[in-house]
Amino acid sequence: MSTFDRNWRELQLETLVDLSLTLGGVRSEEELVEELLQRAVGTLDAGSGFVATQHPGGQEAVVRAVGLPPSLEAVRALFSPNLLEELAAGRVVRARRDAEDPPFELIAAPIRWEQRPLGMVVLGDKETRAGRTPFTEPDARFLLALASMVGTAVATSRRVAAIERDRQRLVEENRALRDVARSEGFVGESPPIREMLELVRRVAPTGANVMLRGESGVGKERVAHLLHRSSDRAAGPFVPLNCAALPESLLESELFGIEEGVATGVQRRHGKIELADGGTLFLDEVGDLTPALQAKLLRVVQEREFERLGGRERIPVDLRLITATNRDLEAMVERGDFRRDLYYRLRVVVVQVPSLRDRRSDIPLLARHFLEVYGDRFGRPGLSLSAAALDELLRYPFPGNVRELENVVQAAVALVQGGEIGPEDLGLEGLGGAEVADGSLDTLAEIERRHVERVLRAVGGNRQEAARVLGIDRSTLYRKLQRFASYGAERNNGPK
Repeated sequence: MSTFDRNWRELQLETLVDLSLTLGGVRSEEELVEELLQRAVGTLDAGSGFVATQHPGGQEAVVRAVGLPPSLEAVRALFSPNLLEELAAGRVVRARRDAEDPPFELIAAPIRWEQRPLGMVVLGDKETRAGRTPFTEPDARFLLALASMVGTAVATSRRVAAIERDRQRLVEENRALRDVARSEGFVGESPPIREMLELVRRVAPTGANVMLRGESGVGKERVAHLLHRSSDRAAGPFVPLNCAALPESLLESELFGIEEGVATGVQRRHGKIELADGGTLFLDEVGDLTPALQAKLLRVVQEREFERLGGRERIPVDLRLITATNRDLEAMVERGDFRRDLYYRLRVVVVQVPSLRDRRSDIPLLARHFLEVYGDRFGRPGLSLSAAALDELLRYPFPGNVRELENVVQAAVALVQGGEIGPEDLGLEGLGGAEVADGSLDTLAEIERRHVERVLRAVGGNRQEAARVLGIDRSTLYRKLQRFASYGAERNNGPK
């Protein structure tokens, strides 16, 4: 054996040993692909190289190339049609391009794990001091060894990523379940609720995208959860996200996830879309998405794939999308504030969730339900509502809908002195519930305005605290205050 051959074999052995040490820890799939490309090209003196991993369905996962097209389909076309079958059998495949000027040789080795194909590594144009030379059989064995080692590491990386996704899914599902006051359906027997539940029953098994419409506090997330539990995705995750609760910069990473190294100290994090794979993604206040995020969401709906923030990997996803809003999306579409194509893809089926004003006959059932829930939670079982307190609840307009009723009863359970809740324990005195009787929208708006102002005064003008007391989020409170100001201006400028 010549000195050159001995040195060359020592280099290959050192490369394999060094790579095995490098792969000792868990690394991302992107890092593994980069490592394989650099090691293979550098050790075998190749003028070009290509590495691609694939998802189980055959779609590209991670692709890196130097001197060759960065496309799995384009590189396949350089070989014979039976390339994939040969690689699946664990064989190294060669191809010559004699028609090219100058001619060159390609060699491909499979990236596999437990006989399952995970991708391929391709090298071309082996160069020496004497010029281009064919890849030898030892070259082929060395390349196959490199690919096999990386294949095991890729499989490990995917298993770890799947475990992390499952962990984050459990966290999200537990958080969602804590936020849902009741895990089984809706409390109510009014005609509007029965009609809504019948529509939910019919659409839940279809898998169609659903848009929930209704005022804040009517229980749109509960309807979304009910749609999920009644579908064939019930065993999968239910992942909610309020689009109005975060600024655009945070919302994008929360929705799509983020790659490691995008900024100093940033670690990879899976977004809500990825966590919802196999289940349901619920986007509340979808009308608050910016045009840029609307475009990215449209790609998810159309192509069923996405990219993490700062990443280049196209990640396939299988999810059902349920959206909710209390905004006039139709007017936003006409103004150009919401994409028309996205709007029609989200509102395949529309479910209108009725306000509490439209189902007042359900108030006694809801009040007693919340009384039981919070009586048990606060260690005060057996509490009851007086007839006068129930009458007070029936007369009050509840601008915050079911969420406000829940908060009123919760506060009463926590603060009542005896075993019976009276009108004075509800904190609704002086709000003029009887004024609702004529059904005037102006009267309802005025009552709502006075109630919101009363709560703001009670909390010293703290809008975040006022929103909590009212049972709405801060952005909804801000929109209400803007509407009140506009309503007041119209009344002041109207006919005298």
